[in-house]
Parts: sequence; structure tokens; C-alpha cells
Amino acid sequence: MPGKYRAPKSADTLDEFIWFCLDHIREHNKQWNFFEGRATLTPEQAAAESNTWERPTQPFGDAVSDPEAAAWQRFGFDDPTEVLGENATKNPASGTGKTTRRLPPTETKALAILDAGDSLTKTEIRKVYKALVKDLHPDLNGGRRDDEDRLTEVVWAWEQIKASRLFRP
Repeated sequence: MPGKYRAPKSADTLDEFIWFCLDHIREHNKQWNFFEGRATLTPEQAAAESNTWERPTQPFGDAVSDPEAAAWQRFGFDDPTEVLGENATKNPASGTGKTTRRLPPTETKALAILDAGDSLTKTEIRKVYKALVKDLHPDLNGGRRDDEDRLTEVVWAWEQIKASRLFRP
């Protein structure tokens, strides 16, 4: 069986490959250790050897000898996390603040017609829809036909929400 899966020949030659079949690549991957036989480098050696975006990586410097290395110290902070203050460990996407999502125009219009918030689930929106249908349907409101246009809009809005993948069930 020809080899379809490649693996580096060694940690030093990552651009040269050996080709394996599925069973043999699995066995190779179980035994592969990139660090085997490699000497442990000091941070200075690693920085000198490292090359990110085709520029050598520099260790962090002192604010006195290298003013660009620690800009936060020039502003009177002893620790870079102090720059953010009490918000340093907060994830801006979580917390108690209201999260709003961007919806396509059809879903936005449908929510406006149903007078429902975008944070509701599909089940909660369905409850709003059912209550509106009970109020607007001629069979359920004593035969009044003056709300038929509004009922048509409400049914259209529910169809948009029901078909949308953006609302949780």
C-alpha cells in the first residue's frame, strides 16, 4: 500500500519527509518526540536561534537601557497588567453587560414585528408568536377581521425566525 501520510525525517530536517500508510503513520506519531536528543537552550540562546517573521526575536529589555521595551514603566506602572486596572482579567465578551448580536435584516424585521428581543431563544419567541396569533386570528377573537394584515405579518415573521439558524432552540 503506498504511503499517503507524511512525517518529518527528524527534528532537525522538518522539510524532508518519510511517507507512510495510515497504520504506520499512527505508530510513528505515537513514538515521535520532537525534543528527543535536543539540548535545552537558555532563554538567550532560544531568542538568538528563534526567527519570527524573518526577524530575530529579542529578549525583553530594561526600561532604562531600552525605553521601547517597557513602555508601561514610562507611564509609572510597575507591572504591565496594571495598565488595564481592575478590568485586566475580565473577558469583554462575557460578564453582566448586555451582549447584542448582529442579525440579518430579515431576522431584525421579524423580531420587530413580533416585538421580541434578540436575546430570546426560538422557544421563547414561539410563545410570543402564539400569543399574538391568539389575539389576532379571527376565529379566536370573536370574528374581527380588522387585524388580518397584522396577522399576516406575524406569521411571516415567525417563518423567518423558525427558518433561521441564528436562534437557539
